[in-house]
Amino acid sequence: MPSTNPWLAGPRPTGRLPRERLEERILNLLSSQNMCVLATAGPDGPLATPVRYHPLGFAVLFTAAPGSPKMRNVAADPRVSVGVFAPLVGLASSRGAQLFGTARVLGPDDPERAHYWSAFRWENEHVERGGSLAEPPRDTLVVIEAERIVYTEHWLRREGFAPRQFWRRAA
Repeated sequence: MPSTNPWLAGPRPTGRLPRERLEERILNLLSSQNMCVLATAGPDGPLATPVRYHPLGFAVLFTAAPGSPKMRNVAADPRVSVGVFAPLVGLASSRGAQLFGTARVLGPDDPERAHYWSAFRWENEHVERGGSLAEPPRDTLVVIEAERIVYTEHWLRREGFAPRQFWRRAA
């Protein structure tokens, strides 16, 4: 029987992408998607929450209501994991990343907020809620700077690279 993607058969390659190429692919994924799944753990156990995010380098940013379950969990344990993935058509199109880091909650008056807020595209959501474009929201901003990333892309097998690649923030 003919195979649509014969390069998916056989032994899985083990090659590692050069860091620059891996970073380019990760940044492409993060900037071409806008939804992730945030995984937190709290007193009631694990919680996986779909979240609309905005990227800034290897960081994901989102706003959240301070009393939400995800924010209660972050307060209890700020170590989180974030899953970002592209639409899946079949194994050949499988592309995603798991980011691991520590969530930082920046209030409206936090001096670090301005740096991150400049990358946050708040206008559409703010207008949807009836807000004015003349006055940006003062929502709580959550920043997760990836400390490590597990990147998966089966298309890499075509070039002899392992479909799962590993990135760590430089010291």
